[in-house]
Amino acid sequence: MRDEADIRGHRKTYIGAMPGRIINAMRQAGSRNPVILLDEIDKMSSDFRGDPASAMLEVLDTEQNHAFRDHYIELPFDISEVLFIMTANDVGAIPRPLLDRMELIELSSYTDEEKVEIARRHLLPRELKRHGLRPVNLRLPDDMLRTVISAYTRESGVRGLERQIAAICRKCAKKIASGEARSLRVNDNNIEELLGPKKFKETLPAHESEVGVVTGLAWTAVGGEILPAEVNILEGSGKIELTGNLGDVMKESAAAAVSCVRARAERYHIEKDFYKKYDIHIHFPEGAVPKDGPSAGVTIVTALVSALTGRAVPTDLAMTGEITIRGRVLAIGGLREKTMAAMRHGAKRVIIPAENLSDLAEIDPKVREALSFIPAEDIDTVLSAALLPPKEDAAENKPAEVGVIPCHTELPKDKGAGLVC
Repeated sequence: MRDEADIRGHRKTYIGAMPGRIINAMRQAGSRNPVILLDEIDKMSSDFRGDPASAMLEVLDTEQNHAFRDHYIELPFDISEVLFIMTANDVGAIPRPLLDRMELIELSSYTDEEKVEIARRHLLPRELKRHGLRPVNLRLPDDMLRTVISAYTRESGVRGLERQIAAICRKCAKKIASGEARSLRVNDNNIEELLGPKKFKETLPAHESEVGVVTGLAWTAVGGEILPAEVNILEGSGKIELTGNLGDVMKESAAAAVSCVRARAERYHIEKDFYKKYDIHIHFPEGAVPKDGPSAGVTIVTALVSALTGRAVPTDLAMTGEITIRGRVLAIGGLREKTMAAMRHGAKRVIIPAENLSDLAEIDPKVREALSFIPAEDIDTVLSAALLPPKEDAAENKPAEVGVIPCHTELPKDKGAGLVC
């Protein structure tokens, strides 16, 4: 809409005058309290004929819409009992006075499990019917649906998934029509033949724990992703280098992380002047992808302490949380999508801010069963859960702990002679 008359109607003096959309909708519903859906409210624009957003201010304001005046009927009309629902892609494009009259309900992206259910119950039956196939002609198991979702689509909705299922149905219909087969079962051996090479490769964690490498979690518009953080400590003069296409907020998080580690250097047996003697390089892989936000704070601190102490971090541990220079762990957003990413990439434990414990109720039940969560109020809780013992300590403690004598060691005389393993 770009004409105010769409809402308020035309005056009767104009040729072709008619009531506005609001009055017409109530005539069509035949009720004084209908539900009216205004789709894509952020696409309204103004021109010389008026600003429809200004007219919407009266429509949505419950203090004055009991006397809404349409130019065509020229009488006050009560629309206070109407339930208005608006949709928008970009909230920032809605004028602030208009947004102030709305209750904002944000809908997050579908999880992988929700996409599997939507595809199995709705998309696949619809595409089979469109392509003249029956369920016995094409078998697409749930594990293959998950492969299509993760390796061939990267979206918040399911439109791309529907296109991929349609492509499989076309290939199946072609094989049946040409007499090559009477049915088709999709599996790991023929998925690339049907849809081509995988478009999105999953970033799998390293097989072995590494010093200075920590798995963080990030939120994107199409779901959660893992965000590995890497730290190198090099001989130098105290320079701090940040790479990986980071935004201003993330750079400030890195500066706060370094300050937090300096304040706790003595507690973790780190040289007090490490920031003068060494160069610190903090890197987030996939440098072509812009990254920003404060929720990588605990990840950077853990990677720094790991690199400075030589203590590795388990690969099955992921974490998220904002950090302060005093070491407090603050709440973050997008926990639902982040935990899905952690489970998808093989994590077993996830460190989350203690303030986000109430958000666990919104997490998918399968994710809650697969992951164990460690709530943290401060960075000391994070580090105690994340850092493994130093390698030299583990080597010294292991023989005594399990009672193993190294191979080719001569036994004491009181225990018998000989060499054992």
